[in-house]
Amino acid sequence: MLPTEILMQEHRVIEQVLDCLEIIAQRADKDGKADWESVEQAIDFFQNFADRCHHGKEEDCLFPVLEKKGFSPEQGPTGVLRNEHEVGRQHIQGMQQAATDAAAGGSLAVAALVSHARSFVQLLRKHIQKEDQVLFQMADQALSEQEQTELMESFARVEHDDLGPETHGKYLEIATQLAKRFGVKTCASTSSNCCGHG
Repeated sequence: MLPTEILMQEHRVIEQVLDCLEIIAQRADKDGKADWESVEQAIDFFQNFADRCHHGKEEDCLFPVLEKKGFSPEQGPTGVLRNEHEVGRQHIQGMQQAATDAAAGGSLAVAALVSHARSFVQLLRKHIQKEDQVLFQMADQALSEQEQTELMESFARVEHDDLGPETHGKYLEIATQLAKRFGVKTCASTSSNCCGHG
């Protein structure tokens, strides 16, 4: 399995939770109230699985290797994608603030949640498409077999050393729980051996 295939499998899990978040936002907009427990679970998933684990592999492992190969960190695709990760983090913070405001009785919390959730879903779907269809194909062509092997090893370090060995499985389970709750189809990658991990 190539490193980019692992990232693409993780994208399928992220898309599954994006589908759940979209339903949460639709219902909140329609009803004027939100399922804050599910919102908190989704935020936890996006902060830890999507950002710390998945984006961590991209920003700390894949992107630097590609930049050593001549990809411009400012003008090239890695720079654009890093910036989109940052915008995504701002939307996650906005959703987190909405949840905090709701707990304090804030009347504008639902509207803030809906706005940030919809913007986040739209951003990440386009972002994933760019990576799957453009960047990852460029990476597969640019990297040698040795570099691919080293990249796989660095991905394993992110998961085991930076996050802890149980973290990946925990968030796959959250993705599955949310999908069942909202009637979203689960992807094959939420199985126990997702993303190359047994």
